[in-house]
Amino acid sequence: MATDDSLVVLSAVELRRLIEAKQISPVELLEACIARIEAVNPFVNAVTATCFERARSEARAAERAVLEGRPLGLLHGLPMGVKDLEATEGLLTTLGSPLYRDHVPAADNVLVARLRAAGAIVVGKTNVPELGAGANTRNAVWGATGNPFDPRLNAGGSSGGSAAALACDMLPVCTGSDTGGSLRIPAALCGVVGFRPSPGLVPSSRKLLGWTPISVVGPMGRTVADACLQLAASAGAAVGDPLSYPVDPAGFLEPPAVDLGALRVGWTEDFGACDVDASIRGAFRRKIASMKHLFRSCDEVKFELGDVHRCFDVLRAEAFVAGTRDAYERDPASLGPNTRANFEIGAAMSLLDCAWAQAEQTRILARFHAAMAGCDLILAPTTPVSPFPWTTLYADTVDGQAQSNYYRWLALTYVVTLTTLPALSLPCGFDHAGMPFGLQLIGRFRADHHVLGVAAALEQAFAGSDELRRPRPALDRLRSVEPALTSIVTAPPVLGGGTGGAGAPTSAA
Repeated sequence: MATDDSLVVLSAVELRRLIEAKQISPVELLEACIARIEAVNPFVNAVTATCFERARSEARAAERAVLEGRPLGLLHGLPMGVKDLEATEGLLTTLGSPLYRDHVPAADNVLVARLRAAGAIVVGKTNVPELGAGANTRNAVWGATGNPFDPRLNAGGSSGGSAAALACDMLPVCTGSDTGGSLRIPAALCGVVGFRPSPGLVPSSRKLLGWTPISVVGPMGRTVADACLQLAASAGAAVGDPLSYPVDPAGFLEPPAVDLGALRVGWTEDFGACDVDASIRGAFRRKIASMKHLFRSCDEVKFELGDVHRCFDVLRAEAFVAGTRDAYERDPASLGPNTRANFEIGAAMSLLDCAWAQAEQTRILARFHAAMAGCDLILAPTTPVSPFPWTTLYADTVDGQAQSNYYRWLALTYVVTLTTLPALSLPCGFDHAGMPFGLQLIGRFRADHHVLGVAAALEQAFAGSDELRRPRPALDRLRSVEPALTSIVTAPPVLGGGTGGAGAPTSAA
């Protein structure tokens, strides 16, 4: 029988196989994950509200189902962390905001319900920035999430808690979501996989603006196959998301086989529009040099995308105005600086701005595809800087250039968001500072299967390279940091009680 430590480091795919083969019990796996959370979470603060006793009851039921030979779901018996923007029945869902510190939903949202139906066992919530705004996971309810490779540095966001929990082997399954890079950026900074699927592939029932394609939910994992497993359990149409559409979820269960040697790959450091530190450009070029022999061709691609920054400003602001108007009009001081900034930017815009942005987004997709002609895939850095201290709210300067707002440093990912193309951040060794480097893979329109297949093939190829393989944090060297990761908490969070915040906003970075 495997030891506790040997269990938690196994992939979700392998754990699911062992459960079905009766070689491990869901109860045994859950206890190993709880022990890992209790030992490691105090150093990184990735997991917030927990429901251990409920999870233990569900693990016992999952064990009985295995022993009785009943049909098992894709995620049967796998402990799961749910991003604290997603509604979880009976479990505190704060959105990282003091406004919702006692918000306990009466029902799961569509994503959580599907993952539970597939057999996943919710163990707890994972930390987020306030209302998902920004790519530094810190808030006044739970405090900050530290990077597993150095807890003094930020873990990215807004899915930072999920990324850190995966990197620390606390949980084999964690959810994420992405508007401007919320899946891809924390995956890059923590050394795990984050996949932004095409809009509608995985339904998001919490979008107030159901027709916008810029906000999606998607899977994270320690491996590409783990992300595929979660995707297969969650993809497909749901009436709560008008952009969702019918698919065969089983088609995502395993990444398709891809011959890297047949691929025509393009690469860009900045999409012709993004500030990127010289050290990140250098690291990216070294990595391209180390992998280009894998492909049929690997050439730089030039982009002229138009006013991508203003376009994203408007479309993002629309979503935040919809989500935060009531709270802002009651008391602007109840919102943190990032969230207030989003609302105020949006409130100053006009119908002319919105109409222009919608049209410009359509033009951006056309320009991107024109630049991509002759390429099967585009490679780019995921982030323009190495992880910075979590005490710094955002990267206000990149490559010596002052950033015009708190999310401008996310341009490498939000440029891709505007195209609606599937994109994945793949762990790709270390950067110049000894921190994880994320390689962003961008596929063609609706080519989700292909992106996942390429990522799986690259993951396998990278495993033999010191320069390119997935980095792993040295958890035995984690130490408490000052200031403490919870130092920005302003009052103790409430772990139960009322149903508050029925109209909780649903934005994400």
